[in-house]
Amino acid sequence: MPSVMGLIEEREVVARQRVESLRDELDRLVAELEEAEAARDRLVIAKGTVSEVLSEAGEPEDAQVSRDARQVEPEPAVAGSVVPVRREGLDVTVPPPDYQRIMHVLADRERSGEGSAICRQLADLLGLEPVPAKIEGVRSKAKRLAARGWLVEDIPGSFSVVVSRGGGS
Repeated sequence: MPSVMGLIEEREVVARQRVESLRDELDRLVAELEEAEAARDRLVIAKGTVSEVLSEAGEPEDAQVSRDARQVEPEPAVAGSVVPVRREGLDVTVPPPDYQRIMHVLADRERSGEGSAICRQLADLLGLEPVPAKIEGVRSKAKRLAARGWLVEDIPGSFSVVVSRGGGS
């Protein structure tokens, strides 16, 4: 007859696998949502540009798109905006503010010689309560930054800033 502890451990393993699977699915869905939002934003900008071109060409008023659509301009990063893939020439101010805070905390740790940090440490350094919900929120953001090239996940769950070729981050 199996031991009670053995049965509980088996269920714990299954539960951990389920949590990891759901976490991966959540990351995939968030990335997909961000791509869809970016596509939508590009279409809104394209619509505004076409409207502007048509209005300059003297098209009839019924062929023009509404005035509001023509005034669409890219906005600076705000909470809830998309985290772009890091590439040459992008500044650390491009990601949304919450993501920038994570990168600044990790850059400060790097400068002080402390190196990478786990999500619990990051949550503490960001002044968040050390509760699972806050830690998981930080983990999700850090993983998204790592997936897009802004951070490096040295070992699973431990993050550091990407060191650029120019010697800084």
